[in-house]
Amino acid sequence: MANHLSESLPERTFQYQNSLPPLPVPSLESSLSKYLDAVRPFASEKEFKATEDIVRKFQESVGQELHQKLLQKAKTERNWLEKWWFDTAYLEVRIPSQLNVNFGGPAPYLEHCWPPTEGTYMERASISSWHTLQYWNLIRTERLAPQKAGKTALDMDQFRMLFCTCKVPGVKKDTIRNYFKTESEGPCPSHLVVMCRGRIFTFDAVCNGEILTPPELLRQLSYVKECCDTEPEGDGVAVLTSEERTRWAKAREHLISIDPHNNTILETIQSSLFVISLDETKPYSTPENYTNMTAQTLKGDPTIRWGDKSYNSLVFSDGTLGSNCDHAPYDGMVLVSLCWYVDQQVKATQGKWKGSDAVRAMPLPEELVFTVDEKVCRDIRDAKQQYLESTQNLQVICYAFTAFGKAAIKQKKLHSDTFVQLAMQLAYYKMNKKPGSCYETATTRKFYHGRTETMRPCTQEAVSWCKAMMDPTCTDNVRRKAMQQAFSKHNKLMAEAQEGQGFDRHLLGLYLISKEEGRPTPELYMDPLYAKSGGGGNFVLSSSLVGYTTVLGAVAPMVHHGYGFFYRIRDDRIVISITAWKSCHETDAASLFNQFSSSLHEMLHLATVSQL
Repeated sequence: MANHLSESLPERTFQYQNSLPPLPVPSLESSLSKYLDAVRPFASEKEFKATEDIVRKFQESVGQELHQKLLQKAKTERNWLEKWWFDTAYLEVRIPSQLNVNFGGPAPYLEHCWPPTEGTYMERASISSWHTLQYWNLIRTERLAPQKAGKTALDMDQFRMLFCTCKVPGVKKDTIRNYFKTESEGPCPSHLVVMCRGRIFTFDAVCNGEILTPPELLRQLSYVKECCDTEPEGDGVAVLTSEERTRWAKAREHLISIDPHNNTILETIQSSLFVISLDETKPYSTPENYTNMTAQTLKGDPTIRWGDKSYNSLVFSDGTLGSNCDHAPYDGMVLVSLCWYVDQQVKATQGKWKGSDAVRAMPLPEELVFTVDEKVCRDIRDAKQQYLESTQNLQVICYAFTAFGKAAIKQKKLHSDTFVQLAMQLAYYKMNKKPGSCYETATTRKFYHGRTETMRPCTQEAVSWCKAMMDPTCTDNVRRKAMQQAFSKHNKLMAEAQEGQGFDRHLLGLYLISKEEGRPTPELYMDPLYAKSGGGGNFVLSSSLVGYTTVLGAVAPMVHHGYGFFYRIRDDRIVISITAWKSCHETDAASLFNQFSSSLHEMLHLATVSQL
């Protein structure tokens, strides 16, 4: 009976955390063999021979020593990578993170209940915020079902970072402050922060133990909007979060030094559930063209979003919505899960509130006013200038490819994610007449506190296939065989990466041990082919499948001559966002999209011919 009872109890959000396996360390031999395979497409015979020698020496000497030390570290830590990854990928990075690291994206509600409509945005803001608060409550009460891959439980720790979380700048290294607690752990902050026209307000989203209803949220948001409509703009202190990290850290220290109340305000923002940004722009978009909204989420008004916050909910005055999030505390799939939940709820209720219109008596929102001096005002001016110049340099496009989607690809017995990845490789090859080093995100969440591994789609097999597609003397038969080999290799590498058997994180670990011990940098990392093939964060194509839902995001390119390439796959369409830097004359997001579209058609044709 007891057994039967436990089976019928709903699973709790974090119940599998303690039983997840530790992150494995691959063998040195397999990682170095995979590394050599990955650099091959970027090397001449002579270069490759030199790299083979470097790798062999590394394997026989210093690499072996470092690997043994990594194995020792992995014995005492359930995730040997976790702290290192936070530090090297996010917290030690000094470039402005709001534009270069954060991800932004459009909400998909315009595809059903909420097309762009004047005069609706306050009501929509209150309804979408209410659904978001329900999601917070599901995590807080541990009623959000744990995610799984088949029957394998996935790590849910990142979901603790979605609410009440903020990055705080440091002169040398940032920190992440997480104020979230589950119900069983104790009290959790329940206030929201609202930003509008350079001003900042806060109010509690819970009254007498109950989450505010949409009419109550609407009352609070309307009060903020009325204040901002009838009074002068605020100082826009939030723009400081868009600065280079050390500059922002010093500006923040100065803010605190002039008035201790400023520190209280910073704590209020940092610990808040999330930020609601009331944005007066109208980034008109359609289900086929999300460009304006996507661009606005990535590079919109910096005085009404807190760049270090784990979630800024952006509400535009044409009734469309989006988000901008710090990438350090969690990966995109966490935000996708929240947005997909809200999307399904909005759709199920036709975007309306069907409950009581009663509004309880509660305190009005309180304005948070920083004490500023001439230096702070100067810092704000400088930050605005820096942000304006850098955002003007970012090209963003976001279009739907509507000729076909997952259904047609599946019918050809091909994996749709691999299909998109190879089409991207071919598009890049057509434009540049050479392969592009490429990163695709692979999740390692089946391991304790797992985040991501790098999967490198630019394989020798993919390049051979691209060459066959460009060679007019090649028959469809030859091209098809080459495509099948490219598919097989990609699928194999992706499966291995998800099992913690990639090589990029392993090589990073070995490099960091060497650095921590004050050794000279091993030759492997100084070899030109290391960076040329993408190592050390030098990937020309930085890509990720955002999933099979209606939710999409975008991130800036990793390198100046590169692209950010993010996509979602539906049965009838593939929606793609591409970013590039305008100051690089080799890249153009619109041209890459056009080549990508024609590559998709060519691939489907090839797969169709093969079936005849």
